[in-house]
Amino acid sequence: MSADGIVCNLLPTSSAVKKASAQLPGLHSTCHNGVSFDLPPRGTQSMADLPLVFRARQHFQDPCIEDVAAEVEAQLSRLALGDVIKPGQSVAISAGSRGIANIPIIIKAIVDHVKRLQGEPFVVPAMGSHGGGEADGQKKILESYGITEEFCGCPIRATMETVIVCDATEGFPVHFDQFAFEADHVVVCGRVKPHTNFAGDIESGLMKMMLIGLGKHNGARIYHRAIQDYSFGQIVRSVAREVLAKCRIVAGLAIVENALDETALLEAVAPADFEEREKELLVLAKQWIPKLPFPKTDVLIIDEIGKNISGSGMDTNVVGRKFLDHRAAEDEFPKVKQICVRGLTEKTHGNAAGIGLAEFCRSRVIHGMDVYATRTNCLTGGHATGAMPPLDYETDRDMLEHAYQVVGLVDPEESGLLWIRNTLEVTELECSVAYWDRAQGAENLEVLSEPRPLPLGDDGNLPDDFLLAHGAPVAEVG
Repeated sequence: MSADGIVCNLLPTSSAVKKASAQLPGLHSTCHNGVSFDLPPRGTQSMADLPLVFRARQHFQDPCIEDVAAEVEAQLSRLALGDVIKPGQSVAISAGSRGIANIPIIIKAIVDHVKRLQGEPFVVPAMGSHGGGEADGQKKILESYGITEEFCGCPIRATMETVIVCDATEGFPVHFDQFAFEADHVVVCGRVKPHTNFAGDIESGLMKMMLIGLGKHNGARIYHRAIQDYSFGQIVRSVAREVLAKCRIVAGLAIVENALDETALLEAVAPADFEEREKELLVLAKQWIPKLPFPKTDVLIIDEIGKNISGSGMDTNVVGRKFLDHRAAEDEFPKVKQICVRGLTEKTHGNAAGIGLAEFCRSRVIHGMDVYATRTNCLTGGHATGAMPPLDYETDRDMLEHAYQVVGLVDPEESGLLWIRNTLEVTELECSVAYWDRAQGAENLEVLSEPRPLPLGDDGNLPDDFLLAHGAPVAEVG
């Protein structure tokens, strides 16, 4: 058993390991549970020292909406918004910075519904300090998701200017996007999910969108400062109460996704019901969130992080870093000893917020980081350490060999290692042989390949598209 409680002698059958070890020169023999196989000399930090891995597929609850646009229309129709939105009135529609499934279709469907009511819709970027805290940067983020004026059929009005609508009970100013404030009505659109830093009965969703998203950089900065003195729950309710009373919110459209990053539920919510309904939707979101298949691991390799994946680059609910940057809290799972990040997503536009949660990364992550955007975002969010770079290495081999120096007494070839694309895509992943027996008997896990070496190339790097080959176990032992 390893130092963190992972059972290390759960290894594959002798035939599987012998086939895999035949590919690795200079191995020595050992035995576990009566099964003989070859291992590299202990203490030699070489490519052969890394564990063998196998491909597995997780099976999650996957409710899914087939016709997203039709469901948006049906949901909004339930609210009879035509009784409130009169012909010719302007309607601002919020669009955030997350990579939400089907988000262009969802925003366009809201636009189309408003047009059917003869209203005048327009889209506003609602993303706090993202996009470098600049209007043009925020508009470009929307465009990178396919939310364009041409596709949506309405203007996108981006500004960082805000209106101070009042002071909150706690004494700080309540900010609201200037264009949205000037509109006759506002539709708040947002995904309900567990927050990456705060825990409670309200986390990320419509309430937070009114707070951080539509508060823009000015609002996000002051609200996160207030959260340091009070609590997320108190501040989000305090600000939302003022926004609902003074900013002409006409409706909300809540989005809940399944573990496969698909649209699982869409619900139009009347403003008076935002808080209570969001509590209920958060319970569903927590049930459907993607998860790693095992509660403990020594090394977690993540191909990419980014703001389109999570507000913290990697979803802390998935990697077990919601409360502490470099380890899980006592009652938090999974417990990951070392996180190794290989790259940034293209759609994060250099914003590497959350990189400070990793212990190791490839040097290309540091080279590709927009330092200003990353620091601005993390400081605004009150999480300065999220922008602090980890130890970086030019190749995956170097990164992994150094990570294994700080995993404890477990030998690398017997360690728990998981390799995922990103924290939104964990359906298919690579697992080290330490998990072999448990994977065979797991109810919601399907083994797709026999164990084989990590596919490190001659340049010392893993292929970037390896985990995109769904169900195709590259270099399968044969």
